[in-house]
Amino acid sequence: MAGGSNNPRGLVSAAVRAVTGTPAAKVPAVPGPTAEHGLSGHLVGFVEALRGRGIPVGPSETVDAGQVLTVLDLMDREALREGLACALLRRTTQRGTFDGMFDLWFPAALGERIGADEVELPQRPDGSVDIIQLRKLLAEMLMQDPSPEQAQQLQALAAQMVEQLGQYNAAGGPSFSAYQTLKDLQPEILVSRIIAGLTAGMDATDFDSEVARRSARDRIKSFRGTVEAETRRRVAERVGRERVATYGVARQAEDADFLRISQNELDELRRSSQRLARVLASRLAARRRRSRRGEIDLRKTMRKSMSTGGVPVNLVTRKPRPGRPDLVLVCDISGSVAGFSSFTMLLVNALREQFSRVRIFAFVDRVDEVTQIFDSVTPLDQITKRIFTETKVVGIEGHSDYGSALEGFAADFPDAVTSRTSLLILGDGRTNYRDPALGTLKRLVDTAKHAYWLNPEAEKMWGTGDSAAQRYADIIEMHECRNARQLTTVVGRLLPV
Repeated sequence: MAGGSNNPRGLVSAAVRAVTGTPAAKVPAVPGPTAEHGLSGHLVGFVEALRGRGIPVGPSETVDAGQVLTVLDLMDREALREGLACALLRRTTQRGTFDGMFDLWFPAALGERIGADEVELPQRPDGSVDIIQLRKLLAEMLMQDPSPEQAQQLQALAAQMVEQLGQYNAAGGPSFSAYQTLKDLQPEILVSRIIAGLTAGMDATDFDSEVARRSARDRIKSFRGTVEAETRRRVAERVGRERVATYGVARQAEDADFLRISQNELDELRRSSQRLARVLASRLAARRRRSRRGEIDLRKTMRKSMSTGGVPVNLVTRKPRPGRPDLVLVCDISGSVAGFSSFTMLLVNALREQFSRVRIFAFVDRVDEVTQIFDSVTPLDQITKRIFTETKVVGIEGHSDYGSALEGFAADFPDAVTSRTSLLILGDGRTNYRDPALGTLKRLVDTAKHAYWLNPEAEKMWGTGDSAAQRYADIIEMHECRNARQLTTVVGRLLPV
């Protein structure tokens, strides 16, 4: 259908009208594809936006997506969503970001939804929305079995709520807020009512009650997402989809700043740690294969060139001495850097097979070995909890003390760092204005074969306030690692082979 049309903009307008009931007169020039670039230009803009949010989309995927547009019915928005997702995405973890961007670049409607008034919000005599009755209405709708009709009703309800409850006057004119839409409604308090509706008429066991509880929470979460998506759509029409995409669309967990990472993003990173470990392992294996060729033995090469008149035709290399190095991690797990250190420890622990030995140490103001705590089944949050309860990483005060930790590490574990050791130190270098023990760090660096410091703070913040990062950087090679993507690149480049 799409391939035989000479008017891509007309197709998109028709798709919007068919899916949402929006009349042609209410379809403005933005945010649909412009007449100048057409549907192909709109697709390229969508791909560029995905790249900007950390989803790697190459030329071949873009061409595949263009083919999708020629064979799918553009009037079926959900089929178009699934088709583009199949063509553009490589991992399931990218789907949340993709859906948010798709809703902005291929909106379900433009302006106020036609047909949204089929679900009317309950009103008080003074004309304001009756929140109590609205909660009752929402609970009754969420109790229903999932179906296309129920989903359409919930979307219509969300649209009405955003229109009537979510509007506010911003500096640039009227705008919409998902927080304002839901702050009085507080849908989370409906869990018990929805559970009662889901288990009505049955002799519910504890298992049935738990299933109903999880289902109720999932349905409320889904409705909250519907409201947020409707809000983003309305705001994008006012300020532009590019601006909304920078703050309103879920980012990739690998791009989340370690110092501001949420628990959900940290959990997602934990689930992807094995995949990242495989990526790093393949890079290390490739570097190891190249290193096995050995360095050129100049003396033997010149001796062999005597048979060719002194011309070194055949190069002779030194016999490589394969051997996997030791790796030692010393990690600050206090405060906001705990997520960074915990994930890095988990990642490096997954690379155990690439090294002859891996030892992991953690500290707040005291240092202790935590290698034995890591395994393949313990969740990341449980690992952090076990470190604090089963080891001696916290002293009397419990505030970060890099100097005390470095001196304790050198004194209590003198055999940890040798001439075969690659030393990685993780932390922001904020010492709470205490002695940074620069001399101790220098002795450790001089002893180790390799030594690097990974810092989750932006480089422009090094040396500010109580940070001793600049002073440490004069002794040890320091690298900025603010997110998992940057960490993977740096670790893959620095780890020895």
